Amino acid sequence: MANAQCACGALRLTLNEPPRLTALCHCFACQRRTGAPFSANAFYSIESVEISGASTEFVRVAESGRKVRMYFCPACGSTVYWKPDASPSTIGVAVGSLADPTFAPPVMSVFEQSKHGWVQLDEAVEQFRRMPPDE
Repeated sequence: MANAQCACGALRLTLNEPPRLTALCHCFACQRRTGAPFSANAFYSIESVEISGASTEFVRVAESGRKVRMYFCPACGSTVYWKPDASPSTIGVAVGSLADPTFAPPVMSVFEQSKHGWVQLDEAVEQFRRMPPDE
């Protein structure tokens, strides 16, 4: 069991199972959301996540054309989680909100077409120019 929270602690998530997937994303929307050159993301079954505290929703259209519903703390502004319309049974969680240096490393890196040239990743991380092909 793990816990994620915003910077002020008002918005919290209890994660009752390990993530289904850990991934980095270099798309411009994630760069703008995080203020960093990429986002580190963990994806969970929506049934395994307990949410407490107030959040504000921001809806954006992803490069796929589908909506992503971002949830951030109205007090401190930290984006803690999101729900992609493309995968309604999944919830994405910002890895940084876990504040756990031992958290599972990413297994893939997506939207590398907009990756900063100086970012170097371990060769074990599967890399994709855009999204991986559907399996």
